Amino acid sequence: MVKVVNDLPGASSSLLVAGDPDPVIAANLGGVSPVVLLGDHAGRAIPTHLDGLGLPGAALDRHIAWDIGVEGLGRALAARLNAAFLHQTYSRLVIDCNRAPGRPDSIAAVSDKTIIPGNQAVAETDAAARQAAIFRPYHDRIAAELDTRRSMARPTVLVSLHSFTPVLDGPLRPWRFGVLHRNDSAFSIAMLAALRAREGEAVGDNQPYAMDGADFTIPHHADPRGLDYLELEVRQDLITVADQQGDIAAIIAEALAEALQSAPATVARA
Repeated sequence: MVKVVNDLPGASSSLLVAGDPDPVIAANLGGVSPVVLLGDHAGRAIPTHLDGLGLPGAALDRHIAWDIGVEGLGRALAARLNAAFLHQTYSRLVIDCNRAPGRPDSIAAVSDKTIIPGNQAVAETDAAARQAAIFRPYHDRIAAELDTRRSMARPTVLVSLHSFTPVLDGPLRPWRFGVLHRNDSAFSIAMLAALRAREGEAVGDNQPYAMDGADFTIPHHADPRGLDYLELEVRQDLITVADQQGDIAAIIAEALAEALQSAPATVARA
């Protein structure tokens, strides 16, 4: 069973009120796997004070609000691998935890042609409140876990889980998985090979997105600690329900195990 921890010192803020969820859930922190799973966009909650950002409820079911299926996929993987899984509970539309604060896409005014009413002309003080309440506690919790693992000399590789919409401004995207990297990750290349051995060209190499200067989480946590990483995208129609999530988790878990064996030197002490 995956143990869930919600003890988040310093997570309180004037933005969040009673009944609002904690900004991060940390599961299975005692897991023995070197893999630490992250879910920057796993949640879709909106703080009560933000009144749904002025969006109809159906909009928060769409990919613009969250990475559909990632929470269930992460939990299934955590259980299969006996790995830690830390994920965000709030929607990326409140503040994107994979973007540096202050960037225009940190608090998106428009997402996939949808205007976000509550994100129009956000005052600096309001943006700072979102950062203090949601962004900072999430990244502080990841840092605390990595610091704990380092103090225990535990080998660690970061695996950031994301999902992508099957269609965006065109035909069906052909990829089932995407391995995103900066051409500096032996573990990512090993994972790309392991997945392609199973799925062929349905595994994109920096497709449907490329890991670039927009990404925050992996550079912020992996680079200063000398950790290798994987940013993995899964097409959302493959992981919308629990049975699918379990099936895809089985594929990913096997490929991760193979990548860990073929690139062991990249798995560093946190």
